[in-house]
Amino acid sequence: MSEPRAHDRLKANSLGVAGIVFLVLAAVAPLTGIVVVASLAIALGNGGGTPASFLIVAVVLLLFAVGYAQMSKQLVNAGGFYAFVVKGLGRTGGLVAGLIATIGYNFFVVGTIGTSGFFMQTVIADLTGLNVYWYVWGLLSIVVSFLMARRGVDFSSKILGVSLVLETLILVVFDISVLVQKGFDVAAFSPQAVFSGSLPIGLLLAATGFLGFEATALFSEEAKRPLKTIPRATYVAICAIGLILAVTTWAVVSATGVPQAQAVAVKHLPTGDLIFTLSQQYLGTVMTDIMMILLLVSLFAAMLAFHNSATRYLYALGRARVLPRALARTRPNGAPQLAGIVQAVFAAVVAGLFALAGLDPISSLVPSMIGFGTLCVLVLQALAALSIVVYFRRRRDPRWWSTFVAPGIGFLALLVIVVMAIVNFDIVAGSDALAIRLLPLLLVVALVGGIGFGWYLRRSKPAVYDALATDLERFDAHATTEAEAQEPVA
Repeated sequence: MSEPRAHDRLKANSLGVAGIVFLVLAAVAPLTGIVVVASLAIALGNGGGTPASFLIVAVVLLLFAVGYAQMSKQLVNAGGFYAFVVKGLGRTGGLVAGLIATIGYNFFVVGTIGTSGFFMQTVIADLTGLNVYWYVWGLLSIVVSFLMARRGVDFSSKILGVSLVLETLILVVFDISVLVQKGFDVAAFSPQAVFSGSLPIGLLLAATGFLGFEATALFSEEAKRPLKTIPRATYVAICAIGLILAVTTWAVVSATGVPQAQAVAVKHLPTGDLIFTLSQQYLGTVMTDIMMILLLVSLFAAMLAFHNSATRYLYALGRARVLPRALARTRPNGAPQLAGIVQAVFAAVVAGLFALAGLDPISSLVPSMIGFGTLCVLVLQALAALSIVVYFRRRRDPRWWSTFVAPGIGFLALLVIVVMAIVNFDIVAGSDALAIRLLPLLLVVALVGGIGFGWYLRRSKPAVYDALATDLERFDAHATTEAEAQEPVA
């Protein structure tokens, strides 16, 4: 495959470990994770034992990350997990993963328009009396996200870094307030609490709180010293997410009382105000208002982060000629040009169709788009874990722990989570409507479509089919190794 032209390249050496971690943690949106995911996990999962669920999932993902780190040292590509699967399971497997990733991340951005728009309408109306229709706020958010992304990924990382610091600070203040006023109850980690309610559902919902950590690989071509930066950023991201979610959830169940945590969370489930109610009690009205404003910032940060991720999947598939080659065009600053426009327009149009139909965003748009996007990312993580094991076994790599045992355990655990997500998709999506429960069938469509498209390319466009693998090999690892000795990571 020919070398990309100057305006087909992402901007190299733009991100250090901190920049990538900001991009990843912003997608995870810790404050949103506590307000939404933790509340659901306490109510529907294992109640007072939910902090342990977050720690268990963190351990599983760290095992996966051991193999992920080894694969990251073999491969630097903007295709993220799509590229991993091509390496491990072949071109056709990569096509399937690429379709799942592209659908999932683009659906996710559509869903963030719904969540951002809904909460902006609600919170701003409550605080100021200005009541603007949710789609107007959502459309404004995606337009601003698009404009910020065009400034370059380094600019995005700085904006997201500020957002991350602010939302994490409010959670730390809440945690300290609960610790000082009531103390943390160690009973949350007792077997009685951990195995109360439904531990499987608790683990499933806890896993959704980590969605976004896998985006580290997507920014590898824009990273400084990527062979070291990406593995480090992955470990830091998983540990940071696990720590923030586990500690704050521990504060929440301690505030409600560990034995009563599930009952209290269920009571607040219809209104979704468990965290804000506790904040009112432990932080007061002013700080709770600040928390509500920071929730809006957190939702916008997640939209910007997922927009960047979805854009890079479109860019990578365009560069590999799976999608139109024009999607690989970049601006002089290295930001994807047409891919960013296509992604933003797609998200705005799909969300707009829901708005035109007069559908409520929280009961229709968000469950369908974010629910299915969540499932896609979980499947993508499992495929990547399997690909890592297969790739290193084919090479007869002698490092059994880092290339077989750890990622193998991670794959099996992720496979269990994927099965639970499909079986309990109504819980993942937050809706039991028939149309939403049937959405996992789109994975079958992606599977059949990927296999069929791979067969077509192999027969009719062999050069494009071959390029699915050769595109991954353009990175000059030797040149990077020499540069690593001269350039700092951060």
